[in-house]
Amino acid sequence: MSKLGLQTFTYVVNRGISISTAGHRNRLLCTQSLRIDRTQTRRLVLSQVRSFSSTIKHSSSSSSSLSDLPLLFRHYNLQSPECNVTPLIASRVGTNLHLRPKHPLNTIKAIIEEYWKKRIKKLSIHDDMDPIVSTQNNFDSLLIPKDHVSRSKSDTYYLNHETVLRTHTSAHQTTLLQAGQDCFLVTGDVYRRDEIDSSHYPIFHQMEGVRMFTEEDFETIGATSIPDKEQVVKNDLQMGLEGMAKELFGEVDMRWVDTYFPFTEPSLELEIYFNNQWLEVLGCGVVHKDIVKAVGRGDQLGWAFGLGLERLAMVLFSIPDIRLFWTQDERFHGQFESGEIVTFQPYSKYPPCFKDISFWTRRAGVESEFHPNDMFEVVRDVAGDLVERVELMDVFVHPKTDRNVSGVMQFKS
Repeated sequence: MSKLGLQTFTYVVNRGISISTAGHRNRLLCTQSLRIDRTQTRRLVLSQVRSFSSTIKHSSSSSSSLSDLPLLFRHYNLQSPECNVTPLIASRVGTNLHLRPKHPLNTIKAIIEEYWKKRIKKLSIHDDMDPIVSTQNNFDSLLIPKDHVSRSKSDTYYLNHETVLRTHTSAHQTTLLQAGQDCFLVTGDVYRRDEIDSSHYPIFHQMEGVRMFTEEDFETIGATSIPDKEQVVKNDLQMGLEGMAKELFGEVDMRWVDTYFPFTEPSLELEIYFNNQWLEVLGCGVVHKDIVKAVGRGDQLGWAFGLGLERLAMVLFSIPDIRLFWTQDERFHGQFESGEIVTFQPYSKYPPCFKDISFWTRRAGVESEFHPNDMFEVVRDVAGDLVERVELMDVFVHPKTDRNVSGVMQFKS
């Protein structure tokens, strides 16, 4: 956003997690002539969100202190200007929901792993790899351009200029390939700064699958030319993923869509027709030849795919809000004790609760460094998973001072 701003956001307090509060609407506009920098803006928002949060009884997790952080962070200074990892995000590292027995994410993970174990011999499983990775492994080794938006601090959590919380499980692909592994699945939590709504969360879980082919594999099939070998790899990828989709969703219509990923060529997305709509299930493709060469495997061919466990679980279990995966409420977890795919039954009885907040961000004529994701981080740190949705609602430039006013924040319960 350019120049200055009074930022106006609307936020909605959670109604999927138990809260003790009355359903009411309260508008609070901090529209006085404040000329403040980004740090001051955060302090202002913090004080206003705290005033909202003080009226609400939390039954879900909220802000965390630096003293509560996992040992993984003992070598990093979270107070450094280079670091944008908040205490709340840091406190969640190592939770590993995908390893919790009977958790919906664990159930989906187990189904997918069992499917590929039957299809591929000597498949290795990795589900506890370190989520703190280098920018080399997370970006450079996967051919992600230097100017790609995913590298920005508004999108990625940096511990320092060369270390991040992984944004995808593909961050381990080249490490495992260099170690000589040909077929593997990697599952883990990944981190991206994101908006606040029912389908987005700064932490989610991915599964990455890779299979590299040997000359013996191609000789068995009778493929000798490069085009024939490439077609064998692509066909094996598509057949395998279609079979996996049937394992999860049953007999459904499917379609393949050409797309682009820096690390695969060609690249594809698989969509299925489920509940009367087309849903994107995963992305995949033939591993880019430059990646293969860089890890010392010459012109070897192979495929890779990646999928989000939350995306699949929300559809298969009919879970309406991504934050519910993090709740400790037994009314949620008790529904999945069978370890099978069942339909989630909502249990919250509380009505919506709306809150608004507005604030200036910069002096006139000075380009603002403020990004909506900065606001979302403040809200999460103070109110935790209490917040259901935050929306940027308005943009305003004062006709006399040329100051810019943006957005509204909205909470619903």
